[in-house]
Amino acid sequence: MADLRVDFGLLLEPLGFIKVLEWIFSIFAFATCGGFQGETTLLVSCKGVVNKTVTAAFAYPFRLNTVVFSAPDPKRCGGTWTDVYLVGNFSSSAQFFVTLAVLVFLYCISALVVYIGYKHVYQQNSKFPLTDFAITVITAFLWLVSTFAWAKALADIKVSTGASIIPGIESCKAPGTTCHFASVTSMGTLNVSVVFGLLNMVLWGGNVWFVYKDTNLRNQSNRISQSPGIYPTQRGI
Repeated sequence: MADLRVDFGLLLEPLGFIKVLEWIFSIFAFATCGGFQGETTLLVSCKGVVNKTVTAAFAYPFRLNTVVFSAPDPKRCGGTWTDVYLVGNFSSSAQFFVTLAVLVFLYCISALVVYIGYKHVYQQNSKFPLTDFAITVITAFLWLVSTFAWAKALADIKVSTGASIIPGIESCKAPGTTCHFASVTSMGTLNVSVVFGLLNMVLWGGNVWFVYKDTNLRNQSNRISQSPGIYPTQRGI
């Protein structure tokens, strides 16, 4: 079993410092997205009801098509009010983004343990740097895909919970019934999650170079570039 040699000095070097930032930013990414809760509010007037507030509460993972508005009154506007659901299921993009952030969080902890306590093993065994390099490249690509997928889903969520939903509600078209959009919870934290996704993408993309420097791939390329060239013998004319 390898000896534990704790050295926190590596955290001041680019490889360790960037890994700490990746760990912190992954926390913010899944916390700002996975912890969101909001609601859309309408004002409904119908038989026996005037400006009654009805709400539809939604949260991560944003399966909006399962979210139903509350009824304006127990009599459901004289029987004209039917269950009204929000539109859209954005769970795949949201869960992809959050799952990646959680996995990155766990990997960063493992990597920091190796960097701090087993750096000598990391440097002596070429498989560790190569594995770290491959994971870094793949993770940078996954941050790119998941962040843009989540950004697109967030834009659709804003549409599906905003004022544009009124024309699609059949119960609001019943005679004597009027509906007005009141409010929707601010999605500033979800916007922040997209920003952290982009920051993670940049961090992991930039870290590819620092991890690559520790692999034998760079050493091999250096040996090839430094090897003496073979030139053909020149003959006199």
